[in-house]
Amino acid sequence: MTSVSEHPNRKKKKLIEVAIPLDAINKAAVREKNIKKGHPSTLHLWWARRPLAVCRAVLFCQLVDDPSEYMEGEAAIEQERERLFNIIEELVKWENTTSEAVLEKARAEIRRCWGDSLPPVYDPFSGGATIPLEAQRLGLPAHGSDLNPVAVLVGKATIEFPPRFQRTAPQPAQSKENPLYHRGLIEDIRYCAGQINKRAWEKIGHLYPKVPLPAGKGGEGTVIAWFWERTIPSPNPRAQGAHVPLIRTYYLCNKPKKDKVWREPYVSPAGKIAFAIRHGTPTPDEAKTIAAGTKRGRGAHFTCLLTGDAITPDYVKAQGKAGRMGWILTAIVAEGNRERVYLEANEEHAQKAFSQTPHWRPDNPFPPHSMGINVTGYGLENVSDLFMDRQTIALTTFLDLIPKVVDAIDASPAYRQALTTYLALWVSNCAKRQSTNAIWHTGRETVEQVFGRQALGMVWGTAEGNPFSSSTGNFLGQVDYLTKAVAASPSRGVAGKVVQQDAREVDFSGYVLSTDPPYYDVIGYADLSDFFYVWLRRALRQRYPELFQTTLTPKAEELVANHKRQGGRGSADQFFLDGMKAVISNMAKRGHPDVPATLYYALLQSEKDKNGISYRGWVTFLQAVVDSGYAVNATWPVRTELTTALKTKKNALSTSVVLACRPRPANAGTTTRSEFIRQLKRELPDAIRTMRQANIAPVDVPQASIGPGIGIFSRYRAVLESNDDKMTIKHALQLINHWARMFLNGKEGFFDNETNFARTWFAQNGYHAGKFGDADSVVKGYDVSSVASLSKAGIAESSGGKVRLLRREELPKEEEWDPRLDPTPPIWACCQHLIRAHDREGEEGAAKMLVKMNPDQQAGVKNLAEEMHTICERRSDQQEATAYNSLINAWGTISDKAAKDRNKSKERILPFEK
Repeated sequence: MTSVSEHPNRKKKKLIEVAIPLDAINKAAVREKNIKKGHPSTLHLWWARRPLAVCRAVLFCQLVDDPSEYMEGEAAIEQERERLFNIIEELVKWENTTSEAVLEKARAEIRRCWGDSLPPVYDPFSGGATIPLEAQRLGLPAHGSDLNPVAVLVGKATIEFPPRFQRTAPQPAQSKENPLYHRGLIEDIRYCAGQINKRAWEKIGHLYPKVPLPAGKGGEGTVIAWFWERTIPSPNPRAQGAHVPLIRTYYLCNKPKKDKVWREPYVSPAGKIAFAIRHGTPTPDEAKTIAAGTKRGRGAHFTCLLTGDAITPDYVKAQGKAGRMGWILTAIVAEGNRERVYLEANEEHAQKAFSQTPHWRPDNPFPPHSMGINVTGYGLENVSDLFMDRQTIALTTFLDLIPKVVDAIDASPAYRQALTTYLALWVSNCAKRQSTNAIWHTGRETVEQVFGRQALGMVWGTAEGNPFSSSTGNFLGQVDYLTKAVAASPSRGVAGKVVQQDAREVDFSGYVLSTDPPYYDVIGYADLSDFFYVWLRRALRQRYPELFQTTLTPKAEELVANHKRQGGRGSADQFFLDGMKAVISNMAKRGHPDVPATLYYALLQSEKDKNGISYRGWVTFLQAVVDSGYAVNATWPVRTELTTALKTKKNALSTSVVLACRPRPANAGTTTRSEFIRQLKRELPDAIRTMRQANIAPVDVPQASIGPGIGIFSRYRAVLESNDDKMTIKHALQLINHWARMFLNGKEGFFDNETNFARTWFAQNGYHAGKFGDADSVVKGYDVSSVASLSKAGIAESSGGKVRLLRREELPKEEEWDPRLDPTPPIWACCQHLIRAHDREGEEGAAKMLVKMNPDQQAGVKNLAEEMHTICERRSDQQEATAYNSLINAWGTISDKAAKDRNKSKERILPFEK
């Protein structure tokens, strides 16, 4: 290696500020979203966790010097970057999460840059503790804090206890049955959970009776779940107040390639609504009826099963608020011989569920201005309203048994506190499947947890899981997930530290900073976590008195934009902006001077204005970053969200942008709008070229290119408009996106936005279908109005969550397509039609098509064909490369023939052809 001379006051550039193997990181992040066992997310639910792979890679790139700092020569620098990229590509693979060999390679690179004095890492919004966990995995001192007590507990269980207690040797014992010794952390958790489950069964097992199975199915079976539907009095007076069910679907099993199972309603001889169980393959019309249940449209629109009358949302809400909403048991599913057995409801089981009254309930009212709690309008006003009597009894019984079992273990108080914490988190996590908001997944035949998205919405039908079964929703099954998560946590090195603290009050002196702040007004963490807090407080209030002083989680200080809580949208914006500025200003002033801070921000799929610019939270957050004194040196879009069936119609978080920031020099000056644009034109091409050389996926380049642009903007104290007003972040983003698009297409804006999309999409996918979320990211980057508009433009189709470019043979026939009838046909469409005409009818046919295009379109087609030939060669798509090459080679002849045809033509030239 050749040393590079350095200015004594210049900070070394880190890899995160120059180039990262984004494609490999994104692939690992997406894959990780499907991992369950061994993942820390299974220890306890927390919302919007960042993937381990992303946090691990970002921290590594944040701490390791870019090769340009210690190498000379472009080729040598690129070769060294490639070596570091290879380390990262191995580091982010899920199977290497606990590989000491792979992790040690990464640690060695960090030590090479830092020596033995490794800097501590701090995350002031630690949440699920993913960032501190990955800092710990890389051998760094890990610290975190959060205002939310649930997050603090999760953090302690993730990074504090495993290094302290996994290495504690088990105590010798004369008998394995002797409970008065500890076997090691993992085995003790399993042992205690087993004891709690056993004792709970002895106390409340009578509330969970077995059910008779049909002849030939094995006598009696253990119930997996009871299917309950909400009821309200019929709106028709003739029904005399009889309750009718509100049913979202009649299906119980709707698996592909399997007989369907559904409930069929009927009125019994006693005049009550009952349900028969049906098996088979319904006709298409029957399937629609079964799928619809009694629901009629979106929201709380239903039909009365007794009279056929419409049930309106207002009526449903009025009945709920009046306390006239009830339950009806409609079916039971039990464990059979390697199968699920669906059975009709019976009165004994219906009565057993309400045969005992809980001695305690979490009767804590939801806050009046809660975020994401969408049930209060229907009369569900307390946390306890989300749990049936039997569910409340089960959860309190399990929690109350924890100290009785743990205190029998002969271990230190600190060890018993850790064990108690894990067991409380275990039962708390089970609550998400022991709630009236848990549902039955008819495709997987499983009890699904409450938080399919970051909200608590109104649920009409619920699957009450049996905590003592051996199937979905049981309590002991969750212990396996928890212990595997603990076992996969780092047990070497120094234990981390997580405390409860307002992020505005943290002393960041000397820390490397990496954090994932709250997302403006997207997730109400404090409101949602009350669902767990009430149970954890019951179990742990004596162990953690400082965490559980209040009956519900702290709300007023939480840094989210809650316009109801904060007195209007303007006040909420200002609260969020001021709070973030306070935190980030402190980070910029006191953070480690030699390392850029990294900030995560999740973009929303629908968060853009009419100009295609993401705004609201994104703009407000960036404004806070810039106003706080940070200069943004890089932005990297990472794929951190998995869109599931529960999220497809929601405003789900789609992409997280990681910002690498350094403090802006105190003597930074101002500049003008025109100079800002000149610098964009001068610096963006090189930055984009570096990204492309780093093998960043084409779909990610438009978003990543914001980084260099914001870097230029934020290096100044202010960019002044022509009237001397300070340029806003929103206006700066508009300019950055505009010039980035120009350089991305290689012709400084020669191509239209739809064509830019098609070029990028083809470079990524060819003519194969790609994910809708990826297409949506490219659409945003190129200012296309929507994915749907590509279909209208006749160049792509979207269906089933996939988007693909139309092949030339799928385009409209020549006689049906005329660019003169459309003022702005995409250059992509013009080019594909011209190639098809050339393939089918040779130069004559191509000339007839070309004569219909105006000069700008003709020039655009030629430039596009040349660029696409290069793209096809890069993709090793010889067939497509040949098609473009043939058009390019014949261009002179085709254009000459077109000119002659135009001169001979008597057709009127339309205005936009001139």
